[in-house]
Amino acid sequence: MLGLVAQQETRIRQLLEHVAQRDRRIAELERQVADLSAQVARLLKNSSNSSKPPSSDIVKPPRPPACNGSGKIGGQPGHPRHEREPFGPDEIDRVEGLDLQECPSCGGRVKRAGVAPRVTQQVELIDKPVEVVEYRSGGFVCLRCRKIHYAPLPAGGLFGPRLRALAAYLKGACHASFSTIRKFCRDALGVTISRGQLAKIIQKAGEAMSPAYDDLRRGLPLEKVLNVDETGHKEKGKGYWAWCFRAKLYTLFKIDPSRGSEVLLEMLGRQYDGVLGCDYFSAYRKYMGDFNIQVQFCLAHLIRDVKFLTAHPDRATAAYGGRVLERLRGLFHVIHRREKMEGARFQRELEKARRELIAVGKRAPQRSEARNIAQRFRRHGEAYFQFMTTPGVEPTNNLAEQAIRFVVLDRHVTQGTRGERGRRWCERIWTAIATCQQQGKSVFEYLSQTISAHFTGRATPSLLPAGP
Repeated sequence: MLGLVAQQETRIRQLLEHVAQRDRRIAELERQVADLSAQVARLLKNSSNSSKPPSSDIVKPPRPPACNGSGKIGGQPGHPRHEREPFGPDEIDRVEGLDLQECPSCGGRVKRAGVAPRVTQQVELIDKPVEVVEYRSGGFVCLRCRKIHYAPLPAGGLFGPRLRALAAYLKGACHASFSTIRKFCRDALGVTISRGQLAKIIQKAGEAMSPAYDDLRRGLPLEKVLNVDETGHKEKGKGYWAWCFRAKLYTLFKIDPSRGSEVLLEMLGRQYDGVLGCDYFSAYRKYMGDFNIQVQFCLAHLIRDVKFLTAHPDRATAAYGGRVLERLRGLFHVIHRREKMEGARFQRELEKARRELIAVGKRAPQRSEARNIAQRFRRHGEAYFQFMTTPGVEPTNNLAEQAIRFVVLDRHVTQGTRGERGRRWCERIWTAIATCQQQGKSVFEYLSQTISAHFTGRATPSLLPAGP
């Protein structure tokens, strides 16, 4: 009898050990499944549910069908017609009258009919689009000191101010290389110039823009609302960062080897008193925390991160993402109906949507991706809603992102810079291009006026519009 009991106890211990081994194996497999699910979720990130650029998408989404279903190109039925405004009388250089000598159908005699003429306007390059001027500085002897003096020659060398502005425009706004500008000057203008001369012309153009750029930089800390973004920049194999600061009336670029908060400290100082529109990158959070800066975090970035959660393989995480996304949609539904609601009602609806969003956002399941979003709401939830109380603040950082797209294109085309002079040139020309576009000005005319003022010793035109 005792032997049978001992056998049963041994069997029980074996079974318990077997169950314990199986539990450990199940726990290990569950851990592996969780890790693999997280990896799959990261691989599912694309431009629609994260901050990744569209070019990084492995599989492009299908193109949406044509609006009218026909798929035909060109103007669509029902769309308003758009035509170019004709040139005004003061813009026309020459008027030519065209006459018929005989009937084009039967060859008979014709006489002028009493009807209004048909008019078309045509723009054409002249045979020689540039003017070559030879300046001869005469020598004059002073009757008192008997010294010979010469009349001053125009500054600028081979290229005059407008031709220098054209070279700078081609280099900066059109992403043209020195070789391309050389070919253009040779084939289209009939002027030969070396790459070295072009490099000096571009350098001088950058120097001409320096005073206006410095004025904007000094005024940057005084702006009440700024949108900031940054993107990578290449320089001889080294990684730099192109920072974009977009104010209401101008945009300023800064190239720096750092992507950290020290750039913000250098550009805006310790006591910046405005609102900084930006994404959730750590540099902005550090600058915000160290110096008590008011920040408007981008709601569009938050929406993309929440969309990523809704496609997560973990059900609890996906359900949490769905709840937060629904509250975000409710918030933007209120924002889009702003013009249709009375002011006090709009504020009440907006405040209600804000409270509901933060409350739902804080309640996350114990999953790493969901906890990260919930932590944002707990630590910086109010920083997503500065636009509710500060006039001029946008809920997204789209303004800075739109301004920086030109820099991304320039990086891909030109492959970056090669030294400090190239960085300074890029900062100034990008600032001039973005600011002129923002203000509806001609970039070429601004460059022409700036270079002319630089060589004649006059004050550099400001990049800020004149006051009222």
